[in-house]
Amino acid sequence: MKNVLPRKEVPNLRVETTSGMKWDLREQNSENFTMVVFYRGLHCPVCKSYLQELNEKVEKFEEKGVNIICISANNKELAEKTVEEWNVDNLTIGYGLETADSRKWDLYVSEGINDNEPEVFFEPALFLIKPDNMLYAASIQTMPFARPKFDELLKAIDFVLEKDYPARGEA
Repeated sequence: MKNVLPRKEVPNLRVETTSGMKWDLREQNSENFTMVVFYRGLHCPVCKSYLQELNEKVEKFEEKGVNIICISANNKELAEKTVEEWNVDNLTIGYGLETADSRKWDLYVSEGINDNEPEVFFEPALFLIKPDNMLYAASIQTMPFARPKFDELLKAIDFVLEKDYPARGEA
């Protein structure tokens, strides 16, 4: 049975951030959506490119009433290195998500296959959550590849807001 379904309330989500604040999904005050981007961690070059692209588009999402957080299982030190080494200072970077909590979000969990990877980490996912904490859309990956494209997502958000398009996949 899935834990996250469109038009249903998502599990709560609380993480520490590299800015020193505690981030809580229930305290978000987005106009239209909160976008939660789960990423594999500092070891992942695909995540680096993905977050760098998002870092350049933060303002476009904010103009559409979308708050953003990016979360990994990395510890504080690795999360701070992520911000520094990847130049993603426009993003809110959360860290320390436990495997048990990642499973509440139906994320796929992987075991490291070489010395560059952590022992255990979760695979990428992207969630759009309405201000009432109901899931609008989700993309949950088993691999680091083929993630949602941000430009397409920005266009989709325009369409969704203009047409008052409902969340799908709830049945």
